[in-house]
Amino acid sequence: MDLSAAVDRLDDLARAALAFLPGVLFGLLVLGLFVLLARAVRAGVGRAVRYRSEAPGLATVLGRIAGGLTTLVGVLVGAAIAFPSINAADLFGVLGIGGVAIGFAFRDILQNLLAGILLLLTRPFRLGDQIKAGEFEGTVEDIQIRATTIRTYDNRRAVIPNSDLFSGKVLVNTAYDKRRVTLDFGIGNGDDIALAKRVILDAARGAEGVLADPAPVVRVAELGDVAVRLRLFLWVDPPQRVEVLDVADRVLEAAKPALAGAGVDLPFPTQVVLFHDQTEATDGDRARQREGWPSRGRDPEPAWQARRRAAPERGG
Repeated sequence: MDLSAAVDRLDDLARAALAFLPGVLFGLLVLGLFVLLARAVRAGVGRAVRYRSEAPGLATVLGRIAGGLTTLVGVLVGAAIAFPSINAADLFGVLGIGGVAIGFAFRDILQNLLAGILLLLTRPFRLGDQIKAGEFEGTVEDIQIRATTIRTYDNRRAVIPNSDLFSGKVLVNTAYDKRRVTLDFGIGNGDDIALAKRVILDAARGAEGVLADPAPVVRVAELGDVAVRLRLFLWVDPPQRVEVLDVADRVLEAAKPALAGAGVDLPFPTQVVLFHDQTEATDGDRARQREGWPSRGRDPEPAWQARRRAAPERGG
């Protein structure tokens, strides 16, 4: 069996591989240099953006984009060196077709990327702000290229796509240095409203964390069936949720005994259930029917007794 042809073919392949090897090694070397350059570009862009902007998230995202573009250029240059038969026009042609395909395949990712950049540029909220977006509410931890992560108040992580935040409704609870807190109190319909207002205001002014300016105020919110609803408006600083809960707790804890001590009633809904015999002879007679209220004097005769008493008379 003659193996000379196979040996010659392997020899040609080995020579071709050896001929390509220097170019491949040099291309990998160039790619490695571009990777190092990408890290330097990423750090430089990040420092430049931080110097001109107070948004650390924007510096991180723009640095990542600049580093990624630099690495992509390194891949193209390294491929051109390793494979001299491929010219730059072919590489950019393949890159263009691939870019279109990638654009269709990763449309949502690119949309979130653009939305993330716009969020960092417009800055409707910042890292550390407490926001509410849809069903999620918590503290903003990171604004990434694709999504924004927030830590909920029960210590869970919520990952929200940037496009949802950019096009949706977002409530920023810590956008300003002060926050108003609203607390409701119900007093009896016969109680002195002015007295109850003074007691509630004294409890609010004495609670730790309530700002004196703007001063707390109490307004009558509703004249209800069960109670008169008084609404207390007060301000806290800082506006974090934990401060709001702590201040509300201190005010309510002080106001309840103060209202009770001043003789102000704190009513609660009650329900009265009345029963009556629906088989009485007077049922249907609007002049004599008891309608569920207790009878005064002798109860009406039940209908079955009236029918039994009347039966012999009809028979006779």
